[in-house]
Amino acid sequence: MNQRSRITGHTAPTTDPDIAEALRQVIARDIGPRQPGVIYQNTDGAFRVLNVTTDASEARRILKRRAAQFAITIIDVLRPDAEPFAVGSVWTGSDRVLKAVA
Repeated sequence: MNQRSRITGHTAPTTDPDIAEALRQVIARDIGPRQPGVIYQNTDGAFRVLNVTTDASEARRILKRRAAQFAITIIDVLRPDAEPFAVGSVWTGSDRVLKAVA
């Protein structure tokens, strides 16, 4: 195996349940309280969550990023002409829920 393939090579998905659960928890933390119907605000604006995709292969297709683990489809609620778009950003301390869902 050459140096390049060791650095950029594909890692096979794990079947270890402990590792899978740890990854699930990290992804859930990164998504935060964003679920369909939630309206949240950050420095970029205010957004309503339309869909949350946690299937990694689908998230990678949606975001066109090789390392994506989730994708969140949102719409800007401050712009009447806004179109839905997908993001893969993690929930941070500067994000705020404006309207939660039950």
